[in-house]
Amino acid sequence: MSARSIRLRLLKWLIAPVLLMNLAAGALAYMLAAPPLREAVLRTLVLLESVFALACVALIWFSVSNGLRPLIRLRADLDARDGDDLAPVATGDVPYELEPVVAAFNGLLGKVGEGAQARQDFLANVAHQLRTPLAGLKTQLEWLGARHAEPDTAQSVGLMLSATERMIRQTNQLLALARAEPLQFEKARLEPLALDALVAGAVQAFVDQATLKHIDIGFDLQPATVTGDRFLLRDLIDNLIDNAIRYTPPHGAVTVSVRAGLLTVEDNGPGIPPAQREQVFNRYVRLDDTTHGSGLGLAIVRDIALVHGARLAISTPPGGRGALFTVKFS
Repeated sequence: MSARSIRLRLLKWLIAPVLLMNLAAGALAYMLAAPPLREAVLRTLVLLESVFALACVALIWFSVSNGLRPLIRLRADLDARDGDDLAPVATGDVPYELEPVVAAFNGLLGKVGEGAQARQDFLANVAHQLRTPLAGLKTQLEWLGARHAEPDTAQSVGLMLSATERMIRQTNQLLALARAEPLQFEKARLEPLALDALVAGAVQAFVDQATLKHIDIGFDLQPATVTGDRFLLRDLIDNLIDNAIRYTPPHGAVTVSVRAGLLTVEDNGPGIPPAQREQVFNRYVRLDDTTHGSGLGLAIVRDIALVHGARLAISTPPGGRGALFTVKFS
């Protein structure tokens, strides 16, 4: 046990004085006893002192452990939190002695939250400012590519257009990340939505993307209504499908299905090992460095599912290969 332990300090300052007083009382009783009785008194004192000492140690240990229980509960509550949960610690059940510590901790959480909010606002503002010039740049590059078919020019324009499209995608992801932030989420925007229609609206862009990689993409869309934010759910759908196509090798297959309250995206790519399935929902985590991306897509999916009260899970498809993403709406 660490020398900085509160438990150890309490035990040391409680047990030691009790034992010393117990020994002193025994010694005094022995000295006051008549000489013929001292041997019997000594045997009795040894037995009584041992039992008394053990009882005192047990009682003090129990009392100290019980007194430290609020600290243990507080630690357990903090350990159970997600890394981005900056909500203040509830003070209703906190003992009086711990209130200043909890108040200071809540103050620190408030400062961290303000800093995170400032960074999030900055990212959203930058992304908004970048969208218009990037869209204009893409339009001009497409115009230039349509009028200059020389091999060298066409190659250069193609490279610039590809880089511009990646920047546009990153910008859109930053905006989606800002919209999905719990502090930014507005429940007033929730409305009944046809989930199958939202997926159908995203079909064409991904059909073209899959065709370029010779990926067979299929859609099985049954009528399903959920309560949600239209823009956030479209971001969730786009990122799930884009992630599946991005990590599925050429000539692979991606299947998007909608059932009552359920969205699934299945691919037959390399899959995700069970030990890494929680990790991929963290920001900037990428399991494959050979694939372009920022590592934000699945983090955005997680945040959007969270604010909608949906359960997000990764499993292995029935075929035993690839990844199956499931979003279950309540």
